[in-house]
Amino acid sequence: MTATLTRGAERIQAAFEQANAQGRAAFIPFMTAGYPTAGAFPAVADALLEHADLLEVGIPYSDPLGDGPTIQRASEQALAGGTSTRRTLALVKELRARHDKPIAVMTYVNPIYAVGPREFMRLAADAGVDGLILPDLPPDQDIEIADLAAEYGLAVTFLIAPTSTPERVRLVAEACTGFLYAVSVTGVTGAREGSALGEVPAMLALAREYARVPVAVGFGVKDAATAAQVAQVADGVVVGSAFINAIREGQDVGALAAEIARGCQR
Repeated sequence: MTATLTRGAERIQAAFEQANAQGRAAFIPFMTAGYPTAGAFPAVADALLEHADLLEVGIPYSDPLGDGPTIQRASEQALAGGTSTRRTLALVKELRARHDKPIAVMTYVNPIYAVGPREFMRLAADAGVDGLILPDLPPDQDIEIADLAAEYGLAVTFLIAPTSTPERVRLVAEACTGFLYAVSVTGVTGAREGSALGEVPAMLALAREYARVPVAVGFGVKDAATAAQVAQVADGVVVGSAFINAIREGQDVGALAAEIARGCQR
């Protein structure tokens, strides 16, 4: 599969370039669509977008194998509240009417096939989505999804982990058109104690031999201190569970986003 530069890819790469020119790693907050409720989600997303370079919106899914308990519970709550795949894209469309920053949708493959791959891409493009983050799709196993995404102007992002072989890193890195998502630790998402780096520096050195896109790091980043560690070695910093925990505990999501964004300075 040959990587194709699309409208979405251009917007995402421009966001990374702007962050780098300002001496920082791009800040990429994640939030599950429809969390804590479909009605409250837009205000949460607005607060994150105020400080973000790119917003990652998760489609709620009943079997999110790569997500830890925090995001799993958020997905369950959003699904119980009626946030479907189509409703997620409608929420993104509402955000796009107010914001011009890039928005990427994180989804597992099953929700795409439940809607129908072409219809999903059409709806995503119509909503103003810039890219798709595909945690359970090996790029060599379903070329149709990536090709359809490119046809509709959407960038694609795949994941690598510390356990990825050099051959897998090369395959994934060359297939990404938005950014390459490097998982800092083996396992599922969620804030962790200690360093957020783990085996990241060696993994990134290998990834950069093949990647033609920026490399962002996620899993385990929970605050400004851990964001600062990652910002020293990565082009972007992804933070998710910390914001969901903040909402559950009644904290100010915007204030936390501002704090973590400051941590992305180099």
